[in-house]
Amino acid sequence: MNVLVVAAHPDDEVLGCGGTIARLSKAGHKVHIAILGEGITSRYEQPERAEQESVRTLHEQCARAAEALGAQPPLMFSLPDNRFDTVPLLEIAKIIEGVIEQVNPQVIYTQHGGDLNIDHVMVYRATLTATRPLPGSQVRSVYAFEVASSSEWAFQQFSPAFHPNVFVDVSATLEQKIRAIECYENEVRAFPHPRSPEALRVIAQRWGSVAGLPAAEAFQLVRSINLIS
Repeated sequence: MNVLVVAAHPDDEVLGCGGTIARLSKAGHKVHIAILGEGITSRYEQPERAEQESVRTLHEQCARAAEALGAQPPLMFSLPDNRFDTVPLLEIAKIIEGVIEQVNPQVIYTQHGGDLNIDHVMVYRATLTATRPLPGSQVRSVYAFEVASSSEWAFQQFSPAFHPNVFVDVSATLEQKIRAIECYENEVRAFPHPRSPEALRVIAQRWGSVAGLPAAEAFQLVRSINLIS
């Protein structure tokens, strides 16, 4: 099975579904990751000065994280960090459509549409646009994932709120997820920040307790086609 993870920024893919990526990879599935934004320039007063070295370093870290999870080398794009709302939705959707045509996924994981970060919101909308269930489409299921420090910090004030209804047991791959997020040296924070290793373990344990598992990642099913044979 081909699986595609569509994310706005380097590290979203690990925070949202790193344990699931690792589990799918271990099961022999091909997991492709598309990162739509360059991921860092909004932190600088003069973004053009940050682009060359900082962006290159972040993208190298993304490649190491994907390797740590057993995924395919990530497909990197360069939409402006925290400014996806300045890009036409059609342009973002076209990028995703191109990736779908390239990797032919049956399952897609993407950002949640009620996150605080505007880039996440735009990726969610664009993914739903790019995965319209047209005749002949190979995409059978679309899931939305939460991102620590963006989903919960919206405090469910934006619609749609995150209401997970699918849980993946990541008991055996949680530490692999932690190793992958540590590839992002400048993105990891000290506890109690949500992007700390300690907090990520707690989040996984919390969702595990909801689903009767030692550790889990939570997803909201957007749509799924059930092929009964």
